[in-house]
Amino acid sequence: MVREALLKVLEARPEEPVSFLADYFERLVLGSPGAAGEAAAELPGPPQRLARALWYVRLAHHSHRTAFDSNAGAAYEVLGASGRRRKAGVDGRLYSELLRRICQHGGAPAEAAAALLGRVRCRDHEAVPFDVFRYGVLTCFVLLEFAAKADALFGVLDSGSGAADGRVCQAVLRALEDALGTGNFSLPGRYLEAGSKLGPDGLALAMDQALQERKLGTSMSRDEFLKKATALFVAKVKPVE
Repeated sequence: MVREALLKVLEARPEEPVSFLADYFERLVLGSPGAAGEAAAELPGPPQRLARALWYVRLAHHSHRTAFDSNAGAAYEVLGASGRRRKAGVDGRLYSELLRRICQHGGAPAEAAAALLGRVRCRDHEAVPFDVFRYGVLTCFVLLEFAAKADALFGVLDSGSGAADGRVCQAVLRALEDALGTGNFSLPGRYLEAGSKLGPDGLALAMDQALQERKLGTSMSRDEFLKKATALFVAKVKPVE
């Protein structure tokens, strides 16, 4: 148990390892059926299992593939644990609820999160295989990171005023769409790599060309920019079939 906990610390690399370990052991104790006696033991209900699964998938960043996959597997087992009155396996209802909770804990616009869930969710009664489970979880985390990067980008465009020149924003969005449209991205994380291809030179060129237009520019708010940027990402996500 201690060895596994230390491995989790090495995988997740938390900023506060002591608090991480305390939380880890507390959740193990709460999730242990032995706490209530073997005879009367029942598995935790859906809310408890969802909370524990959410904790697992948030342990490591998705770029740490081995750790992320291991934690996703642990979350899948927690959600799919069998009880006396149910068969083992993750159903579409628990899977979709987990994805919704992941998207809640981030800065992605509600519209983008809802559209993404519509592309990667399963029907409530469907059995969800692990590869679909991992894909949905990963895609949700990539959306959150994509939204954070788009927010940081808007911070450069608006210079702290809360609104930016609409011509510049549209030019940047077009450049971002072009970057996302190049290549065949089989993994959600590749969209982040595509966005990084914009680079300072590409952004500066797009902004300069936009400002040279003689049209009177309107402003664009942060919310509008984030909605447009994340919509570009969601449109590229491969739906679950």
